[in-house]
Amino acid sequence: MSATGASPLPTTSRPRSPLLRAEHFVWLTARVLEQRRFAHRFLGGGADPVETALDAYRNEDGGYGHALEPDLRGPVSQPLHTAHALRVLDSVGRCGGRRAERVCRYLTSVSAADGALPAVLPAQRGYPAAPFIPVVDDPPSELLATGPVVGLLHRNEVWHAWLFRATEFCWRAIDALTTSHPYEVEAAVAFLDSAPDRPRAEAAADRLGRLVRERRLAVLDPDRPDAFPVSPGYAPGEHHYPHDFARTPGSLARAWFTDDEMSRSLDFLADAQEEDGGWPIRWRRWAPGTALEARPLVTIEALGTLRAHGRAIG
Repeated sequence: MSATGASPLPTTSRPRSPLLRAEHFVWLTARVLEQRRFAHRFLGGGADPVETALDAYRNEDGGYGHALEPDLRGPVSQPLHTAHALRVLDSVGRCGGRRAERVCRYLTSVSAADGALPAVLPAQRGYPAAPFIPVVDDPPSELLATGPVVGLLHRNEVWHAWLFRATEFCWRAIDALTTSHPYEVEAAVAFLDSAPDRPRAEAAADRLGRLVRERRLAVLDPDRPDAFPVSPGYAPGEHHYPHDFARTPGSLARAWFTDDEMSRSLDFLADAQEEDGGWPIRWRRWAPGTALEARPLVTIEALGTLRAHGRAIG
């Protein structure tokens, strides 16, 4: 028995189900926030503990910092941290009301002249950050930063003045895409899956799906990943698969892939669970602590994707 009276998970024998293996990994390695997110999503835990843990990352300006997004260290608020916070709030049904109003005030204060979000503000300078995240004096607006935030706010039926120009920015950015890379495509999908104009979203997703296939941005045969190019600036082997774009069957990106392609992608995802129960990160590892913090995040995401597509996780 532990000091709290609870029986710890066994460490001498390997649990059989993916969920139990992942649970052991999360209790062993994760931050408090990810432990509570895992408990809420898979073990019947409450939403209040998740929000309490998230509040530790919130700053007085209404944004979030303190390495909530592990690849950006330091206390300062950043749009990428705030997008992460919104995903957490959405996952526990708390992405609305005063919380959303507070976040939208922060987003208004840090938006570029066109009303959309840069990925990283200059205030990050002086604090550690991943080498693949540039810090510049006058950062441009990016679909990568703006799309997921706008999508989540629309998904939760939030209405705020900030959303009007930011939404139009996303439409213009997606309509202008003639080339792209997987993370930008994921950001576009996050917007399109919840954009209020459904016919326009479906048409844009159809164009984007053709781009993904023409540019071979998704590995369609997991047994032959080297046959698909890695995008410039990505780490060696940093491929993306159909399940990365279509995380749920209801995503517009699901139509981009055949049933066989999606099935093989999900098989690959299920088989990627490692001996310790967690899933690996595929992007560049630049510091030991950031990799350790990121693995529980991708583990929760992997389990959620598998379950959403009807795969048994235990």
